[in-house]
Amino acid sequence: MKEVTIYTDGACSGNPGPGGWGAVLMYGGRRKELSGGEKLTTNNRMELVAVIEALRALKQPCAVTVYSDSAYVVNGFNSGWVDGWMRNGWVNSKGQPVENQDLWKTLLGEMKRHRVQYVKVKGHSDNEWNNRCDQLAREAIKALG
Repeated sequence: MKEVTIYTDGACSGNPGPGGWGAVLMYGGRRKELSGGEKLTTNNRMELVAVIEALRALKQPCAVTVYSDSAYVVNGFNSGWVDGWMRNGWVNSKGQPVENQDLWKTLLGEMKRHRVQYVKVKGHSDNEWNNRCDQLAREAIKALG
């Protein structure tokens, strides 16, 4: 399997409000940047969409390391939240329906093709690629008008 590194970030101007997402995919010295936005969304939704769209961009099954500053995304997998939600019929620990379950389910579907691990990075610090994703996400918000 090809080993691919992906950095992702989501941003929102107001929460909810106009939102954007950015992703940087790296493989073998090549880099691809992706971004997009929605007029009315939340930051957590944009964080999830960034990972979904990055995985969708891969043309074949890959070993993927996703770097994200989103505790929501990273803990969803590394802390077993998603497994618990699935076991409990997509109900959270408070007995409420899991927020953004449409996107979590879509992400799980995209992950089936790949071997994915998630790594938390500190946001808005000295990580060049996380900062680039943040810039892409904010540019996508501006492009919405």
